[in-house]
Amino acid sequence: MAQPQGIHARRAALRLLDAVLRRGETLDIAFAAATKDVRKFEDKALARAIASEVLRWLTDLDALIDSATKKPLPGDAKARQVLRMMLAQWLRLGTPPHAVVATGLDLLAGGPRRLAHGVFSTLTKREVALPEVPRLPAEVAARWGDRAPAIAAGLAEPPPLDLTLRDPAETEHWQVQLSADSLMPGHLRLARGANVEALPGFADGAWWVQDLAASLPARLLGQGEGGHVLDLCAAPGGKTLQLAAQGWQVTALDISKRRLDLLKANLKRTGLKAGAVRADALKWEPKHQFDAILLDAPCTATGTARRHPDVLHRIGARQIEEMAELQAELLDRAQGWLKPGGTLVYATCSLERAEGEEQAAAIGLPLAPILPEELPQGLAPAPEGWLRTDPGMLAEHGGLDGFFIARWRGGA
Repeated sequence: MAQPQGIHARRAALRLLDAVLRRGETLDIAFAAATKDVRKFEDKALARAIASEVLRWLTDLDALIDSATKKPLPGDAKARQVLRMMLAQWLRLGTPPHAVVATGLDLLAGGPRRLAHGVFSTLTKREVALPEVPRLPAEVAARWGDRAPAIAAGLAEPPPLDLTLRDPAETEHWQVQLSADSLMPGHLRLARGANVEALPGFADGAWWVQDLAASLPARLLGQGEGGHVLDLCAAPGGKTLQLAAQGWQVTALDISKRRLDLLKANLKRTGLKAGAVRADALKWEPKHQFDAILLDAPCTATGTARRHPDVLHRIGARQIEEMAELQAELLDRAQGWLKPGGTLVYATCSLERAEGEEQAAAIGLPLAPILPEELPQGLAPAPEGWLRTDPGMLAEHGGLDGFFIARWRGGA
């Protein structure tokens, strides 16, 4: 018997959701295993899109399901998971209900197909809709406090595609070539969905993919003029490429061989130079001090929820505490490797105060305040002199990731 078209993508999406919600894996880590039986690129992309939209709108999808059942389905029930997927395809991806039913119910072979069909039919007859802004899980909303509504609004849509140029002087040229917008020199913004490797300039290494917020920490170190900089926890290398392009002699350190291989591949493609070192930053000892250090520290990555909505459901107090402890250790070591008068930039792609403001408050070095003219128009440093971004900012331009960034000068 022939299987409905796209069923392999739906099964892969179901495996992805199981990996995230039951085992606590990231979408990125789970993706290869979940899609191993899916051959077409388009089907792999569909599986990722279905799983991402379920995770982005999970609280609202569950509310719709519960409104159409006499008794709530268990949270881990397969029928609930499949219904989440069916609703996400209909309400977010624009799949016609008949096609949703044809592919969705097959995932429940031998299970409660009649129940799922009944719930979905009830909701389609009611012509239900999702709200304009996804509802955050209660714990997440409590953590983000007053900022939560604006952040949630920034999570409603997947993000556009941001590029960082190797040569900021060519911004206008590449704007025309790629029909892109630009929010500051060296930055381009394209509509999502582009095949990155097929775009002009990719093969020549004229640019690399990097969210606008992620490009700011390296920018805040300025031109290197041959000085030595340590890019701590560097891979996969976007900030290393920036620093090399800004004239720094870069030592790029990371513990992951796979991620360092990506960094080396990006260096080769762009023709930029950096020394790659594979080591544990908690054990490594440099041979000399550095003029500048960029610590883009390992973190919970809750600021990347626009493209990685799994963080809304995987990250809790335990993970935040573990990451904050690691960040404090790395910051302590990094300060000892900085030359007198050198510059230290600390950044995390996290929305959690424990990974940002609370870390910065514990540093004993003199703060080098971030200046408004160093930032894209529409962003401003906090009164303390550091920068906090979140997905609700620059909404009229497509938003940006959540980051915390602070900068200090080394003592005498």
